[in-house]
Amino acid sequence: MKTASAKAKGRKLQQDVRDMILKYSPSLTKDDVRSTSMGAGGEDVQLSQAARKQYPVSIECKSRASYAFYKDYDQAVINAPEGTEPILVAKANHRAPVVILDADWFFKNFPKRIRR
Repeated sequence: MKTASAKAKGRKLQQDVRDMILKYSPSLTKDDVRSTSMGAGGEDVQLSQAARKQYPVSIECKSRASYAFYKDYDQAVINAPEGTEPILVAKANHRAPVVILDADWFFKNFPKRIRR
């Protein structure tokens, strides 16, 4: 894959994540959630203070042809009882465990979990 194509693929993912956040958080505006330019250091999706209150996370986006965890995530989906959200907890040697879940579900549901 050419470098320009790879960057376009990554940029598209960043914009999709930005759009998911805005879709599920109507109180936020495009100024609250911005996709950074390719090659810029730091977070791939920048959040304002208002957005960070709803999503206290730092977002890094990677779009590749394949990841090994998808086969394991597919198993979590198959085994999830109806009405539950499948997650995959993955761990490599000498690394902390990470949780992998559907991004659309996360951005739709996470702010609801922390509202008081």
